[in-house]
Amino acid sequence: MPHSLPPETSSSPMGDESSEDNQDSSQLISQDNDVAAVPRTDTDTIDASSPLPAVKDLKVADDDLFDDGNENDDDEWLDSTPQDEGKDIGSEEARSIPTAAPAAKTGIEQEALRAYYQRLLPFRPLFQWLNHSPSPTTDFGHREFAFTLQNDAYLRYQSFPTGDLLRKDVLRLNPSRFEIGPIYSTNPRDRKTVRKSSNFRPLAKELVFDIDLTDYDEIRTCCAKTDICNKCWAFVTMAIKVVDAALRQDFGFRHILWVYSGRRGAHAWVCDRRAREMDDRRRKAVAGYLELIRGGARSGKKVHVKRPLHPHLSRSLDILKDYFQTVILVDQDPWVTSEQADRLLQLLPDKALNEALRKKWDSCPGRSSAAKWADIDALAKAGASRTLDAKALLEAKQDVVLEYTYARLDVEVSKKLNHLLKSPFVVHPGTGRVCVPIDLGGLDEFDPLSVPTVSELLREIDAWDRRNGKEGGGGGGGAGEGEDVVMMTVDGNGNGGAKRVQDYEKTSLKPYVELLMHFAQGLIREEKGSKREREGGAMDAMEF
Repeated sequence: MPHSLPPETSSSPMGDESSEDNQDSSQLISQDNDVAAVPRTDTDTIDASSPLPAVKDLKVADDDLFDDGNENDDDEWLDSTPQDEGKDIGSEEARSIPTAAPAAKTGIEQEALRAYYQRLLPFRPLFQWLNHSPSPTTDFGHREFAFTLQNDAYLRYQSFPTGDLLRKDVLRLNPSRFEIGPIYSTNPRDRKTVRKSSNFRPLAKELVFDIDLTDYDEIRTCCAKTDICNKCWAFVTMAIKVVDAALRQDFGFRHILWVYSGRRGAHAWVCDRRAREMDDRRRKAVAGYLELIRGGARSGKKVHVKRPLHPHLSRSLDILKDYFQTVILVDQDPWVTSEQADRLLQLLPDKALNEALRKKWDSCPGRSSAAKWADIDALAKAGASRTLDAKALLEAKQDVVLEYTYARLDVEVSKKLNHLLKSPFVVHPGTGRVCVPIDLGGLDEFDPLSVPTVSELLREIDAWDRRNGKEGGGGGGGAGEGEDVVMMTVDGNGNGGAKRVQDYEKTSLKPYVELLMHFAQGLIREEKGSKREREGGAMDAMEF
């Protein structure tokens, strides 16, 4: 039941080893048949050191680049339960196997994705964010990464001492995407050498939340399934505002990174140390605190809360009430038909009032949802029911507002320490859009349909190079990884100087990369302060 547990809970690292990996076994490279799962083909061997083709040679439409035929592409999270049998997929033999692309995919697609990895994906900020320090630590070195290859094979338990080595393997394998998992008690690549399997366990991982618009299909009228538009994206905006406020104000978390999933949703990464070290019980408690909407599409009333309302729900209503008037009543217009209006009447408590409303609406076919919502108060005040309980009606209307606007979370994603989640800045395989961070300062203006795609970004590099008299097609890497260009600049005082321009700075990806950089820097500063406090406390304890 929501709000049944208090927000303040101490953390204690404890992994759950009992759940089973929910990835289809046909998509996993099993430890017994690594070589068979990734056949060797000379034409598809990837050499990370080889020069890239010029960006201008990679002209291709997004519809051709990315197959949009799989509606399951947004299954973002995976169970990370250790598996111990067979050969280690992290072994040198297994890692030396090149990938082979499916017959349906073209070399141009793979080269475009590889160009993105080599020139634009911000590996250095990703490393600093996950490492919590500029210098390598086990927070990164013992972190699991999982790669989905171009042939749909799936590599588990990959780990890297530094961000540069992660980048090197990404360029070698050219995965269609990769996920981030927990920090383990030992290096995931060495898990087979651990004497007792219980000694290999997840210790920490960001507390994560997943918002997916398919969970709103029963109430959104503009789109369905994988389709989205700006009207229904407002559901995600509302959910982010409600969840973010609760995490910050009720639990005291400060470092929360929101990331667009690339198609129809958003992910939250709560990165505070206290959140990272939560065990499964505490993660489940936080998820339960935020869960409100219960029941499937065919169930009746989905909001059941006690009065007086919990402060979290009162705050949520304050956040959502204006959105209800515009997004729900106007944009979605969910009760315009008689059948839809019956759904609204089922949520109201007074039978006599309901009959009066039904009679009025039947006499005015096509009456808008905004007008029908106003009719409820109008007929109540006119005495349509002699037994009307005004308080019960008010509470029922509040429940309707919550049912149509409150966050619908996939809480299973949040409950387990050992789940993997798609990394920020990977490319969604169905849309070609980059999974970019969301700036909460401009949340209401965020447009998922304007998020750049890989082909758009590569064209932007080309256009910048043409404007500045430079030919495309180099090596290096974005945000410290892409090809650097030295530009001469002159300040307001007429003083000249040199400015190094990295590839991401030539594109519309720049503000998103800078957002992750700023976020990682803030997290590192807090980690340094916490470390000094812990060391200072230890020194004080040693004094007599």
